[in-house]
Amino acid sequence: MNFYTMLQNLLKLTFLVLLFGSCAKDQIYVTTDEDYQLESLLTQHGGKDNYILPAAENYGIIPQDLNNPLTREKAELGKLLFFETGLALAPMHDFGKETYSCATCHVPSAGFRPGRPQGIADGGIGFGDNGEGRAFNGNYEVTEPDVQGLRPLSVLNAAYVTNTTWNGRFGGNDLNEGTEAVWNEADGSELNHLGFKGLETQNIEGLHVHRMVINKDVLDTLGYTPLFDEAFNDVPEEDRYSPQYASFALSAYLRTLITNEAPFQYWLKGNKTAMSEEEKRGANLFFGKANCSTCHRGRSLNGDNFYAIGVDDLYKTGAINTNADDPRNLGRGEFTQNSEDNYKFKVPQLYNLGDAPFYFHGASKKTLEDVVEYFNEATPENFAVPPTQISAGFKPLNLTDIEKRNLVSFIRNGLRDPNLERYVPEAVLSGNCFPNNDVFSQMDLGCE
Repeated sequence: MNFYTMLQNLLKLTFLVLLFGSCAKDQIYVTTDEDYQLESLLTQHGGKDNYILPAAENYGIIPQDLNNPLTREKAELGKLLFFETGLALAPMHDFGKETYSCATCHVPSAGFRPGRPQGIADGGIGFGDNGEGRAFNGNYEVTEPDVQGLRPLSVLNAAYVTNTTWNGRFGGNDLNEGTEAVWNEADGSELNHLGFKGLETQNIEGLHVHRMVINKDVLDTLGYTPLFDEAFNDVPEEDRYSPQYASFALSAYLRTLITNEAPFQYWLKGNKTAMSEEEKRGANLFFGKANCSTCHRGRSLNGDNFYAIGVDDLYKTGAINTNADDPRNLGRGEFTQNSEDNYKFKVPQLYNLGDAPFYFHGASKKTLEDVVEYFNEATPENFAVPPTQISAGFKPLNLTDIEKRNLVSFIRNGLRDPNLERYVPEAVLSGNCFPNNDVFSQMDLGCE
C-alpha cells in the first residue's frame, strides 16, 4: 500500500468517525416536547441557571459564612470529623464511648438521613444495611439515649439553608433577625449571639448535645491536631482546638454535600436524555400543575419558609423520648413563642428523598407515593393542628393516577444523585468502624 492510498483510507476513517460522532451527539441531545415544556416552565421560574448546583470543589460560589470561608483543608477535615466515632467520648455510659458519629443519624446511603424513623446516636446499637437496623440499647434507661423528637433532616445541599433545623432556630441572620428576645440557652439558640450562620451555630451546639468531645488532648490522641493546624493556621493555638473550629470544619464539609450528579442536574446542563420521558413529565408537573415549586424553590428545591400541613408527629411511630405534649411538635412556634407560628415546619430540600422510606418531620409517610397522595388529597391527618393554622396553599391538586406516578418518578429518580459515596472517607484517623462502632454495628458493617 503506497502513501497516497494510506492517506485516502485514513481520511475515509476520519470522516466516518466524525459522522458517527455527530450522529451520536445529535441523539444524545435530541429535544422532545417534554423538554420544550420544561424549559418554558423553568423560564417562568427565573430560568434553568437558578436550579443548577455547583461542583462541590467550587468553593467560591457555594453559599458560606463570611466568618468561615470555604477551603479544601476545612472540608477534608470536616469529612473525617463527621464520620469519626472516636469523638464520641461523653456518652451516658462508658460502654457507649466511641460507638457513634454524626453520620449515625445522617447515613449517606439513606440520603444523609436516618435509615429508620427516629435517629439514635448514643444509646443505640446496630446498623443493618442502610441504617434501618439501628435499635435502642436495652442497657440504657429509656430516657437516656440521644434522640430527637423530630425526624432528622437531610444535610444534603445544606449550603442553601440559612437557618437550620425544622424550626429554623439556629443562626442569628436572615429569618431570625428580630427574634433575639427568644434566644436562650435551653435550646442552644443563645449561640446565635456569636453572629454565625445556621450551620456553624448548630454544629457548635450539636457537638455538645450529641455528647462528643473536642479538645487538644483528644485531637492529639486521634491524630487530628496537624489537620486543625493546616485548616486553621490563622487562628491562635489557644482557640484552635475547640468545638467552634471543629464546627467550622464540619460546616465546610456539609456545604460541599452537593447533589450535582442527579439526572435533573445533567438535564439542566444540556443532556436531554439524562432524564426519562416519565421523569420529564413529572418535572413538568412539579413546576406546573402540581405547583410543588411554590414552596420548593431554588437550587436545592427547598424553602426558607415554614408551613403547617397537618402531618402526624414522631411520637405516633413509637419513637422514644417524645409524646403528644412534646413542645417540638409546635415547629417554628416552639422557637419564636408566637402562636401564629405553631405547627409550621421548614420546607426541606428534595434531593435523594427516595433513599430512606420515611417522610415529614414525624416520619408519618413510608413511601413517596404516600407523600404525593397526601398533597394530592390535601386532608390534614393530625387533629391536634387547628384548621386555622393549615397553609392556604395546602389544597387538592387533582392529579390523575398517571400524573402521580410521573411526579413520583421525577422526585425518586430525577432528583437522585447516585454517587453520594464520593462524600465518604475511606477511613477515619482513629481506625474505628464508622458510622457506628458498637459491636453489633461492627458485625453489620463488616469491620469487627
